[in-house]
Amino acid sequence: MSAYLDPEQKILKEQVDRWLAENVTPIINKHEKDCTFPFEILDELKNFGYLGGKIPEADGGFDLPYTTWGMLMESAGYCWGSLRTIVNITNGTIQKLSRFGTPDQKERFLKPMLQNKLKSCTGLSEPNVGSDVRGIECRAVKKGDHYVITGRKLWITNGINADICQVVARTYSDECDGELSTFIVEKGMPGYSAKRVEKLVLRPTGTSELEFDNVKVPVENRLGPEGKALSGTLAGLNTARVNIAMGAVGAAQSALDLSIEYAKTRSQFGKLIGEHQLVQKYIVDMTIRVKAARALSYTAAQALDRGEEAREDCSIAKLYATKAAFEVADMALQVHGGLGYAVGYPIERIFRDTKGGMIPEGTVEVQTLIAGREILGLNAIT
Repeated sequence: MSAYLDPEQKILKEQVDRWLAENVTPIINKHEKDCTFPFEILDELKNFGYLGGKIPEADGGFDLPYTTWGMLMESAGYCWGSLRTIVNITNGTIQKLSRFGTPDQKERFLKPMLQNKLKSCTGLSEPNVGSDVRGIECRAVKKGDHYVITGRKLWITNGINADICQVVARTYSDECDGELSTFIVEKGMPGYSAKRVEKLVLRPTGTSELEFDNVKVPVENRLGPEGKALSGTLAGLNTARVNIAMGAVGAAQSALDLSIEYAKTRSQFGKLIGEHQLVQKYIVDMTIRVKAARALSYTAAQALDRGEEAREDCSIAKLYATKAAFEVADMALQVHGGLGYAVGYPIERIFRDTKGGMIPEGTVEVQTLIAGREILGLNAIT
């Protein structure tokens, strides 16, 4: 870790890790059981940069480098995968509002989000659309001073809790013939509804199906230029992949630390299990994966800090780190034996949640194809 952080970053990480261990770790089991998220913790975490960390100070943010932001994601992932996920989703909207928002939109939406007074989600994936953003079917038809949005979104993190949703829809107007635009849809608008979707991973994050039944959205709620959302969405996915990679590194490190502690204290067959050769092999293999995943993830973050597009680095980091985290969690479960299965003990949760990291922001298969395109200059994505 010390190889990637400067002295100020190390101090920040120590402060963040201490606060998370004292204030968040003790309440995780309750919220996992209830499938709820304690949004009030963001009131304190925003002071560390967890709300608006990547936006300019002029908009109320911290303008953090990607390496610092990645470190914050690693710490969040170490503590609780659902925390890292909610922070990532929330900041996705914050960054879009900072970049594309009008002064009115920044006052109505961005300012209260930075104060943790407004919750958000991103309406991107659909029942028939996952990694292929170009296949979005949700429609927005302009009629005078408003758009009428129809369609469904699925697997939307925080959808059940969100006060606003940034929705990407295929747009039709006199100036736009089916290109993608982004809209801010507000909770309570007639025809807009959210339904919880139960799932294996990240249970407290409020994953939902959203329905838009002829929702009238005023023109002033369009976020950014009409028909220009595709490039911004794809660019956002690139940096989001680093966020997920860093969170996966944190989760893997947590599983490794728990396994090392258990191997040093649990006895079987008359000696500590850490003295058994096979257990030592697990610990070494886990350590190798954690170190490699961290190196790849910080390499991607550093490339972004240099202003590079870094598609290859970001995709490889997300591909390797998420796979490695699940492999580490799987080995941690083996080290812990029956205890690893116990609901309420961290390994069971980490095992589930690390599996989930292999799918959003482009599956590991899609990341393989993106990296292959960057390396070979040949496109295998049809």
